[in-house]
Amino acid sequence: MPDETPARMTAREAVTLLTGPAGFTEHLPPPRDLPADGPLGWAGYDAARERARTRTGEEESVVYGTGVVGDRACVLLSFEFGFLGGSLGQRTGDRLEAAYALALTRRLPLLALVATGGSRMQEGMVALTQLQRVAAAATRLRAAGLPQIAVVRDPTTGGGWATVGAGADVVLALPGAQVGFAGSRVRPADADPYAYSAEGQFAAGQVDAVVPADELAATVTHWLRALGPHAVAGAPPSGTGPHDPSGAPEAGAPGADAPDAAPPRPHDPPPAAPVPRALPVPSAPAVRSATARLPETGREAVARARDARRPRAEAYLADYFTVRLPLHGDRCGGTDPGLLCGFGLRADGSAVAYVAQCGTATRPAGYRTAARTIRLADRLGVPVLTLVDTPGAANDAEAERAGAGAAIAETFAAIAAARVPVTTLVIGEGGSGGALALAAPGNTHVTADSYFSVIAPELAAAILKRPPSETGATADQLRLRPQDLVDLGFARSIVG
Repeated sequence: MPDETPARMTAREAVTLLTGPAGFTEHLPPPRDLPADGPLGWAGYDAARERARTRTGEEESVVYGTGVVGDRACVLLSFEFGFLGGSLGQRTGDRLEAAYALALTRRLPLLALVATGGSRMQEGMVALTQLQRVAAAATRLRAAGLPQIAVVRDPTTGGGWATVGAGADVVLALPGAQVGFAGSRVRPADADPYAYSAEGQFAAGQVDAVVPADELAATVTHWLRALGPHAVAGAPPSGTGPHDPSGAPEAGAPGADAPDAAPPRPHDPPPAAPVPRALPVPSAPAVRSATARLPETGREAVARARDARRPRAEAYLADYFTVRLPLHGDRCGGTDPGLLCGFGLRADGSAVAYVAQCGTATRPAGYRTAARTIRLADRLGVPVLTLVDTPGAANDAEAERAGAGAAIAETFAAIAAARVPVTTLVIGEGGSGGALALAAPGNTHVTADSYFSVIAPELAAAILKRPPSETGATADQLRLRPQDLVDLGFARSIVG
């Protein structure tokens, strides 16, 4: 757990951190009258609200509106923790629902700056059900192909974390922030505080990145560029038509932000991600000359794919992208350092989602993270690049307990269901189904330093009860060389 709790920004300070002093136009939902002391008649509730207004200058625990981060327009909502602990009441729900509706109407991404203790107990079940309103509003935005980014501040707990925070497509956290469903006063006394920190949630795969405050604006700008919205069929560009920002209603105008849902619009298929160029093996000239040709035997193909000097996924991604934005974790408590996932920006500014195996046995958490990435890219209309390089799926007992079969099935299904094009390059080992789960049917390419096989030749020889000396002949029978893969119709080309 970090030694120091970060200073808590106000809602407007958090907005200004990202937009600058003049980059935000506040909106208000239609007014709502509440009975004295709220829906429960909680004695002293009105007085507590008045004190919160006086202390913070805010009318509620959330402010929202439109703004520009970097060069990207978006809808921002920001929690004011100083107003009753940033808690969610009925009027908070009005603002949150209106913010999502504003993003839907304008076809803008939603950026949530979260700092909340959860539902407001003085409003009882009326407050708790605001979580359902938020979930429904987020679902409408998701169905329309619009991205949601959350920046979780200190603290982010309770239902606010479980909806606006953890429910976002991308979750960024400020260092040292308290983040978790259980707040500090309701968790077990002996609970490990690290588990409830931004860093602990990152380690558990619940947060995509922990970003220092002075890097937040640049990071969010990159994410907004990568996630879009990208072109969609029948949709006007953001800020045109009857909802042009120049003609936007003033904050607080009656009916300005009523939560009317627009119907989702299908994406135009984006262009496929370009196939990466093959990278040379950094070695002596004689070896480089050898790797320029195709392997003559199956044994040679396997040896070249397993060569420790061969470029791995990290090198390919660095060569392919100018900016990389990792997605971290499967949102089920697991991570796999041997699988790199995220979105990237190329030199021409185009966005591509990536899933890249790093030469290790892929674990269930890796497959679930891959499926998460592919589904998100598909929903947002972003093409996908996969780099295949694994001896196979992890097959230890822990992997079985973690649901290896189901996780691989989920990845197969994500690629099969994708409406955006998926491009695959096999850069090393293609080990059976654990590699095939990430290969695009009809758009898989291979390098000269790769192979793909239904089974490793050593294992095939063992199953056939052949001596180790016949492993090479077995590799030849499997027809696993790059040129074999093209001849068999599995690969479209050998990338030189």
